Amino acid sequence: VQLQASGGGLVQAGGSLRLSCAASGVIFSINDMGWYRQAPGKQRELVAVITSGGRTNYRDSVKGRFTISRDNVKNTVYLQMNSLKPEDTAVYYCNADAITSDYVRRVSWGQGTQVTVSS
Repeated sequence: VQLQASGGGLVQAGGSLRLSCAASGVIFSINDMGWYRQAPGKQRELVAVITSGGRTNYRDSVKGRFTISRDNVKNTVYLQMNSLKPEDTAVYYCNADAITSDYVRRVSWGQGTQVTVSS
């Protein structure tokens, strides 16, 4: 399973960005999909996760500002980020917990996309 992320960039504080991540390969189904981020010198942290049924969970610092969604037909997960703050600056990684066509569970990561928020 391969994940291709896109949509990062440079934005001023208070601005918005939308990240996308498409999964490809011989996929039978995808369970949870999520977004993580890693700032310089810090550990990777969970930002948001969405189940195959659409249930979501967010880290406290992004609640009310970020929205995760997915298109199960396109095997794509999105992260709409509004009211961005400088502390949101990080490399954002998408993640998918998938079952391949030969019924093997595979957890995959995207390549990372840089989000930079200027003050």
